[in-house]
Amino acid sequence: MAFFPAALERLIDQFAALPGIGRKSAQRLAFHVLALPDAEATAFADAIRAAKQEVRCCRLCQNYTDQDICPICSSDRRDHSMICVVSDPKDVLSLERAREYNGLYHVLHGVISPMNHVGPDDIGVKELLQRAASEEVKEVIMATNPDTEGEATAIYISRLLKPFGVRVSRLAYGIPVGSNLEFADDATLTRALEGRTEMQ
Repeated sequence: MAFFPAALERLIDQFAALPGIGRKSAQRLAFHVLALPDAEATAFADAIRAAKQEVRCCRLCQNYTDQDICPICSSDRRDHSMICVVSDPKDVLSLERAREYNGLYHVLHGVISPMNHVGPDDIGVKELLQRAASEEVKEVIMATNPDTEGEATAIYISRLLKPFGVRVSRLAYGIPVGSNLEFADDATLTRALEGRTEMQ
């Protein structure tokens, strides 16, 4: 027996399909949308529709943009000899927030995951290789997550890049700032020791 009208159930189902949203959270969001004044609800729906129509992938780096080439790729203030490879567009935001990296990016839109039937042809590997063939590119930084799939993707891509003669590096991993050694797991400690640097 349905507790809610069909339209409300469909709205709940749509929210529940979003990552990280359970059934109860989906119900809360649906009720919130229903409680919005008509103008706000329409603006919410219009924002979703506009994003789907106007946002696309940059022709070069595959990051989200509303132009053919994104502002990062088109900037003459960025170092065009470096490409930082990330899994998702949100990773670009994380790296940009640090304000330490001034090169370009390449967004894969996923990682190689045989369990989920995602292979190299399903992510942006081919486009990255085309960019690496450019004489301008000197270094590719692999910034995929330090989990099994992220590591496998980084290793796979680094092997493909070897013939291009570019330097392939990996982000260093280690102990997070502000944490204690006693809480670090073995893999994190191993990475921290391997990635140690000389103190200045």
